Amino acid sequence: MRLIQVLIPKGDRADVLTALDEEGIDYAVWEETGRGDFEALVSFPVPEPGVEPVLDKLYAAGIKEKSYTLVMPTETVVSERIGALKDRYRGYRISRDELVARAEDLAPASSTFFIFLVVSTLIATTGLLLDSAATIIGAMVIAPLMGPAISASVGAVLADSNMTSRGVRLQVTGLLAAVVTAAILGLLLRETVFLPPVDIRTIPQVLERTSPNFLSLFLALGSGVAGAVSIIRGAGSSLVGVAIAVALIPPAATAGLGLAWGHPGVVITAGVLVLVNLLAINLSALILLWLAGYRPEKGEQSKQARRAVRVRIATIVLGLVLLSVVLGAVTWASFEVGTVTNSAHTETEAMFDSGQFGELAVESVSVNYNVDEVLLGNPATVTVVVAHGPNAQLPADLAQRIDDRLTKTTGEDVVVDVEFVRGQSSASN
Repeated sequence: MRLIQVLIPKGDRADVLTALDEEGIDYAVWEETGRGDFEALVSFPVPEPGVEPVLDKLYAAGIKEKSYTLVMPTETVVSERIGALKDRYRGYRISRDELVARAEDLAPASSTFFIFLVVSTLIATTGLLLDSAATIIGAMVIAPLMGPAISASVGAVLADSNMTSRGVRLQVTGLLAAVVTAAILGLLLRETVFLPPVDIRTIPQVLERTSPNFLSLFLALGSGVAGAVSIIRGAGSSLVGVAIAVALIPPAATAGLGLAWGHPGVVITAGVLVLVNLLAINLSALILLWLAGYRPEKGEQSKQARRAVRVRIATIVLGLVLLSVVLGAVTWASFEVGTVTNSAHTETEAMFDSGQFGELAVESVSVNYNVDEVLLGNPATVTVVVAHGPNAQLPADLAQRIDDRLTKTTGEDVVVDVEFVRGQSSASN
């Protein structure tokens, strides 16, 4: 429920009260004793879905430009008369004016936005280097990226070019700032004793952001839908903001670390993930807000908004299609890596278990194969550690026999290295 209070300008009292009577709304009126610009204050309760149609009717009476309208949430309304209003105004979304107000609240002042963004990126970058998922998620709690993503879509559906441009500008500059911040922190830590020598490409949390696939697209689409639903229904926006930040800040920080360590592959793959997530979040939020029925207040702006939304959706979809080529390639490469890795372990162990190598036993199988090598056409390197007894016969063609079987099974070129180690035994007296 909402409690609406309207200061009625002089001469408009009859029109306002007539509009409320036609809607069947109970109201209370107080005489205004202020500076004299208003003649009365009217206060009335209305269900959330009824705020927009009621206000539209009052605005038609001309009070918007000359008055103050307050829309306040209520904790509880106790009345047997409210049931009729709930039956009349059915739905779940908040009014257009509330939507604009919430979108503006979610996109803070630029100074506040960048302070929180930089701090969040510093913490997230530290979490990436420490391979700490908890630290990364904790950093996302303060990341302010939900506001610009949602406000850009709200501005588009309501033909508010200022809100749209500000939302887009904050998203783009914010993510660039995140990349630069992570790069600077990476350069500082790389040259100090605080961080031991490390190949960032081997850190699992970094590796996760440099192997984007179509599942990343679903994460971003879901985050955008959740963001739109949360603002439309006024629930859970803080938690949804964490999901949106998780989709954007960690890959942006990963791209920054790629710059710091001089790995262009990391920069490109993480950058693609950032762009895909950014576009998908905006696309899903934009579509959902439009389907929810939000339109500009003035009818003549509806065609303008419809045209702008179509152009915006087409542009985003085109961008996603182009980036999906990269996602498709990485998805295929990730599948190949998994197939070769699993086959190398399974087939190698099966060869030794079959007894064809006598008493030789496989100690371990490791596979050096990643997405970059698949895309570049490089073969997988499989290292097999074999244990043997003191008098065991070591087949000279062992590596080649394993190579032939793995090549036949996987259909990919592999290079097999075999390392022999002396088996250990214990004797009891």
